[in-house]
Amino acid sequence: MDLSKPKVIVIAGPTASGKSHVALKIAKEMEGEIVNADSMQVYKYMDIGTAKATEAERREVPHHLLDVVAPDEPFNAAMYRSLALPVIEDIAKRGKTCLVVGGTGLYIKALVGGLFSCPPSDTGLRASLIKEWEELGPEGFHQKLASIDPESASKIHPHDKVRVTRAMEIYLLTGRKASELAQEHAFKDKRVEALKLCLDLPRGTLYERINKRTDAMVEAGLLDETKRLLEMGYSADLKPMKAIGYKHMVEHIKGITTLDEAIAKIKRDTRRYAKRQLTWFRADPEYQWVSPMDVRRIRAALERFLLE
Repeated sequence: MDLSKPKVIVIAGPTASGKSHVALKIAKEMEGEIVNADSMQVYKYMDIGTAKATEAERREVPHHLLDVVAPDEPFNAAMYRSLALPVIEDIAKRGKTCLVVGGTGLYIKALVGGLFSCPPSDTGLRASLIKEWEELGPEGFHQKLASIDPESASKIHPHDKVRVTRAMEIYLLTGRKASELAQEHAFKDKRVEALKLCLDLPRGTLYERINKRTDAMVEAGLLDETKRLLEMGYSADLKPMKAIGYKHMVEHIKGITTLDEAIAKIKRDTRRYAKRQLTWFRADPEYQWVSPMDVRRIRAALERFLLE
């Protein structure tokens, strides 16, 4: 193995598709270690709502990049890459198999191909853009971006406030489209060699699993976990506290919704999120689509890749 460019097995897919289960099975069979690629699992104290690996699972298989920062600390794809690469290199040096597991497509893309250089966020400009996003509404602001940078707009959901305002911010700061900068970079800063697998399930099966997992999270104490985070002083306005599950529990705590209404909204918004994840992964031709139940095919793909 070329240690200057270690091999990694990426197991991606939409939420509730079975990534963790598949990864744990492979890791136990192949003396593997798991590197988290979920943008919510990096946060401390947020365990139930992020479907984080249990303590028992972490004892069975080493997990990395879980519980990296507190909910009120900044974290992004560039920081993720800077932390993940040394971990992956260490796993390779020890002769272990590295599995990068998660559903955050941008983190995986940044890890495998790097990120294009662009100016840092301008606090004042970002605030004014967010205000404009709120005034025009998600669709109105998205249409404005589409008139300037149609390619970027086509890849960003109108309700993804962070990414849509960032694309506009890049244009205003540089006078160039974010899509042009990305195309020039082409994500060619490759420090790892990756086999990218994406788990594929029939839509009805995926939705059923989302519903069951939501119910399991609520039963496991998602409401109490959210209350505890608020009691620790973490504002409901923080980015991770606005994630699916937590924001819905906050609405219930504030008396805006009943618990049943909050649970129904979690299921609905998780289904929508899964659709966006699938759109992202389908746009990347490097992914091989596999059923989480097709263990034989997954094993064969891994063996070919690792023996190349």
